[in-house]
Amino acid sequence: MQLSDFTKLDLQRLPSPCFVVDEVAVERNLAILKDVADRSGAKVLAALKAFSMWSLAPLTSQYLSGTCASGLHEAKLGQQEYGGEVHVFAAAYNEADVIELLTFAQHIVFNSCGQWLRFRDICLAAQVKRPELQFGLRVNPEHSEGALLIYDPCAQGSRLGITLAKLDEAALGGISGLHFHTLCEQGFEPLARTVKAVEKKFGHLLSQMDWVNFGGGHHITAEGYDVDGLVTLVQEFSERHQVQVYLEPGEAIAIGTGILSCEVLDLTWNQLNQAILDTSATCHMPDTLEMPYRPEITGAEEADVLPHTYRLGGLTCLAGDVIGDYSFAEPLHMGQRLIFEDMSHYTMVKTTTFNGTKLPSLAIWNSETDQLNIVKIFGYEDFKNRLS
Repeated sequence: MQLSDFTKLDLQRLPSPCFVVDEVAVERNLAILKDVADRSGAKVLAALKAFSMWSLAPLTSQYLSGTCASGLHEAKLGQQEYGGEVHVFAAAYNEADVIELLTFAQHIVFNSCGQWLRFRDICLAAQVKRPELQFGLRVNPEHSEGALLIYDPCAQGSRLGITLAKLDEAALGGISGLHFHTLCEQGFEPLARTVKAVEKKFGHLLSQMDWVNFGGGHHITAEGYDVDGLVTLVQEFSERHQVQVYLEPGEAIAIGTGILSCEVLDLTWNQLNQAILDTSATCHMPDTLEMPYRPEITGAEEADVLPHTYRLGGLTCLAGDVIGDYSFAEPLHMGQRLIFEDMSHYTMVKTTTFNGTKLPSLAIWNSETDQLNIVKIFGYEDFKNRLS
């Protein structure tokens, strides 16, 4: 899905490789999310695990209620750069992180009753000084909606969330909310089914709660998403249980907003044409190997559809650093720039410097004015300072 027309951007203005985000497209997505919040009464948080380009934090904070984090560092980024509410969930915390989180976070969600009981005393003591502090538990409704096991928090044997059988209701003192998360890049219908599953298993507890967090994975800004259905669901759930609902979209903030621009470094042949790029699957777009999935390239098709097919590979020593096979209308040439589409979310947050590979630069573009801001160029010091 590529909603912004990056063919209007002169790629020669960019360092290579480079992530480029269209601020116009980001604001379009944020406006949709704010409309959902305004009509439904939900509070919408930006999930920093998916997209944490904090240069756009001032824009994001105009539309959303705050951020959600997966640990201390993301939470600190949310508090320092985005403002608003800071919510955090982690599969487990250590004591030092909890102590620091208690000084600034608004919601801290625990993944087990054991974690909550371990830290309950210091949490409740901190709440006396900061009454806005709220504590929650992540529940596992044992209702799978994901097709891929790696992204299914409700898969059999999952370590994420508390199943009904393991929920110690005697430990709920001090808990004011429940959190669930079952989705990954999904529409409204899987959420509606999940909510029914949550109510069936944990509905008897909802009257004791002040808030319920519906987690992330909501593709709210994607074409065809049933936004009105979401609004109605949240309204009815909130009224039925008298709770504040939270939504934590991550990808929905950045979907269709950005690209990864790269350059062809070399052309070789081994049973088929090979093109070596100045980017890397393993370093710059690891989901192509983990999921796996095939990122779209502007002007390219599947292998053998157009006259010239190439296997596109990265510049690392990993034999499997291969992005995929693509066909082009014209032969590729060295120095040519390529555009990998829809590359804002779950990309720059996952990059590595394996092999000392240079991290892609970061840029913000305005598709209406053509203004370009090269936010950051990474170099040797960024690689060195991660080591010792």
